[in-house]
Amino acid sequence: MRIIVTRPRAQAQSWLQELKARGLDAEALPLIEIGPPADPLPVLAAWAGLDRLALVMFVSANAVQCFFDLRPAGAPWPAGLQAASTGPGTTAALRRAGLHDAQIAEPSAEAGQYDSEALWARIADRPWAGLQVLVVRGEEGRDWLSAQWRERGAEVHFVAAYSRLVPHFDEREQALLARALAEPDQHLWVFSSSEAVQNLAAALPAADWSACHALGSHPRIVQAARELGFGAVDEVVPTAAAVASAVVARAGGPPRPV
Repeated sequence: MRIIVTRPRAQAQSWLQELKARGLDAEALPLIEIGPPADPLPVLAAWAGLDRLALVMFVSANAVQCFFDLRPAGAPWPAGLQAASTGPGTTAALRRAGLHDAQIAEPSAEAGQYDSEALWARIADRPWAGLQVLVVRGEEGRDWLSAQWRERGAEVHFVAAYSRLVPHFDEREQALLARALAEPDQHLWVFSSSEAVQNLAAALPAADWSACHALGSHPRIVQAARELGFGAVDEVVPTAAAVASAVVARAGGPPRPV
């Protein structure tokens, strides 16, 4: 079975490497393109004001990478400033950016899923009144977590560090799409974003997905894939290792080494 990794291009490559190292067949079909922010000046201003913040929340690994890519020369990350993450991919990106574990807040390993609710369960008991929080994201995003902070008296700011674009499929990607539809039992889709599912629906509005199988990394993503018409959708933790385990369980045995 070929695994179709739909993450943005930068994250898809590391997933392909790990899945192939486990003996699995995997190809990338990015369903979201990541571009620079429409205006980088707010990001530069955010870097200048980090010392006034109690926490910086990053919504994704792309948010981390794009925010740090725009870091002004010599600008420090304040030693006492924490960064918040909702999942292992974002946490790994923060570590690559130079932050150590004591500077990162993330959901508990026992949380069961990685999202804003799981992060809030970890940090809700802090005294937020009067503190300032920055959320680093794309042009827009889910506001549930910012509502929790505001209810506790915190002041929440937002900065768009990147833009999300509809993908344009090259010849290889178009061929992969055609194969996946023609041979649904030989392909397994892996979705890490509801927006990716929506982009797939927009790209192929007349496609019949009823014989196709998918994995989604959150209940909202699973629901989006089911609403699109995927015949079987299961939830999986958003790591390449968890996807590999799900594929092995589905196949009934370990993959052969490559």
